Amino acid sequence: MKKTVISTALLGALLSMTAAQASEFEGSWVGAKLGANSSNITGLDTKNATTYGIEGGHNWDMGGFLLGADVFADFNNKATHNPGPVSYGSDAYGLDAKLGLEAGKWLPYAKLGYARTNGNSQAGAIGGSDVHLGLGVEYKFAPSWSLAGEYTTAAGKTGVNKLNNNNLTLGVNYYFGAPSAAPAAVAAAPAVVKAEPKPVAKAAPAPKEAWKIIKEEKPVRIEGASFDTNSAKLKPTADAKLQQVVEFAAKYPEANLEVTGHTDDRGNDRYNQKLSEKRAAAVKSNLVKKGIAADRISAKGLGETMPVADNKTQAGRAANRRVEVQYTVREEKKVRVE
Repeated sequence: MKKTVISTALLGALLSMTAAQASEFEGSWVGAKLGANSSNITGLDTKNATTYGIEGGHNWDMGGFLLGADVFADFNNKATHNPGPVSYGSDAYGLDAKLGLEAGKWLPYAKLGYARTNGNSQAGAIGGSDVHLGLGVEYKFAPSWSLAGEYTTAAGKTGVNKLNNNNLTLGVNYYFGAPSAAPAAVAAAPAVVKAEPKPVAKAAPAPKEAWKIIKEEKPVRIEGASFDTNSAKLKPTADAKLQQVVEFAAKYPEANLEVTGHTDDRGNDRYNQKLSEKRAAAVKSNLVKKGIAADRISAKGLGETMPVADNKTQAGRAANRRVEVQYTVREEKKVRVE
């Protein structure tokens, strides 16, 4: 039997899971916080007051851990300290580097940076720069929103007078470019459109029985490969299914493969387009590592523009989050004509 490779639809649902954007916490963010401040000046007792602040920054997924940078401004209300009495508060602002270890929707982290701390009211003459330290944990309760509990400490000094600040706060952060709703846990398989056989009759000069040759398209479907949520990193469960694509490519060395990434319609167009391109590139990279020549594979992302199901339902959105590998096989075979 003569076999010719032309181009067919190999559809696979390549998405779902428990962890995250390109990481749950990757990207730019802004936030506000409120809590308690504990402060004292050399020779005075320690008092508590209310503190509030704003901050913002950017996080990078480094593969296994998160690296970030942020700026902050804290405003600590006045309290009366003894002996004296002396009534004062303080302001602090600066820049931190952040190192975190992501665990699903949780991010424990540590901060190290620089802070300028200035006293106000009766401590207005005291202030200076010092190391800013912090420990915290962040929880992503929605695709664009998180809660953060944090402890920070810094000080300012003028002469022999040192102003110490310790803050314990709870904050809410907003992440830019994240999807508007959490993705489904399990990707549903998209529907397969089967091509109808296309006969090409060739009569054979037999007196009693004749033969003809038809060309029949045979779609092949592989499903089950997946990504982490909002991530372009392939999960280990994808290996067995993608190995079938490798075996097919080895059997038909003249076949070229087209890899296309898709998303559902949540999130903005730019984010979805970028995510679909990253996923298609990840599948291509995996296939190249398994021995398929890179020039046989094209990869592109189509974002949310080509759904195969209704984005208004959870199952439909799961079906739309996918990567497709396309080719077609046509087989010529003989059929008896009575």
